[in-house]
Amino acid sequence: MKNRLRELRNQFNITQEQLADKVAVSRQTIISIENGKYNPSLILAYKIAKVFSCSIEEVFDFSEVE
Repeated sequence: MKNRLRELRNQFNITQEQLADKVAVSRQTIISIENGKYNPSLILAYKIAKVFSCSIEEVFDFSEVE
């Protein structure tokens, strides 16, 4: 699943560590999500979207999900 996490972090000037702290996960989890190696739970996706004041669909691209 593609995502705009890195782009949004840069736009909001938030480090991986800061985002990880805000959503209560490890920095490694944020790295894995950004690299497309880990799909977050719905709850985590919601928390991430809330940090950036946008919808889950604005952060994560579900067009390739079957």
